[in-house]
Amino acid sequence: MAAAVLDRRDFVRRLLRDRVDLLVVSGLGSATYDVAAAGDHALNFYLWGAMGGTAMIGLGLALARPERRVAVITGDGDMLMGVGSLATIGVKQPNNLAIVVLDNSRYGETGMQPSHTQAGIDLVAMARACRFPAARALSRDEEADEIRALLQAGEGPIFVSARIKPEEAPRVLPLRDGHAIKQRFMAALHSA
Repeated sequence: MAAAVLDRRDFVRRLLRDRVDLLVVSGLGSATYDVAAAGDHALNFYLWGAMGGTAMIGLGLALARPERRVAVITGDGDMLMGVGSLATIGVKQPNNLAIVVLDNSRYGETGMQPSHTQAGIDLVAMARACRFPAARALSRDEEADEIRALLQAGEGPIFVSARIKPEEAPRVLPLRDGHAIKQRFMAALHSA
């Protein structure tokens, strides 16, 4: 595995800069804190306990709203738990879906134990095997703007594994009420 060099907060902030009407589904824990730190938005769908389900929620949203761009931002632990979702996404081929995995090679929510990506499990290779036309790893800051452009207009499904520093950032807690998150998201989705 290449050395992790991206600062997670800066990377997510750069991805979501000038996001316009991008729909964002964030995985539990650190990914949600990172998305919230980039700026709370009514089109952020924060997950608070759906470990392994983030990519499938993004897929459902992408299929239900094919005219909208959907970005899933999650961690390697969540993606490893829901790795089978890559096959379903590969079969469905939603061209409006992008998955960005913030890979610190750790299970951040349970104590920073090493995840399987630290042992060499290659999520990008899995996405390629599942017929993602755009699947890549990145570890350099200068690649962030290119990935942002992919989120906004790339042909999907898109898979990006971003190598981030294995450090814990301060928690930025957005709205935590699941019903309120859903209602706010649906209202924003229908008004756009």
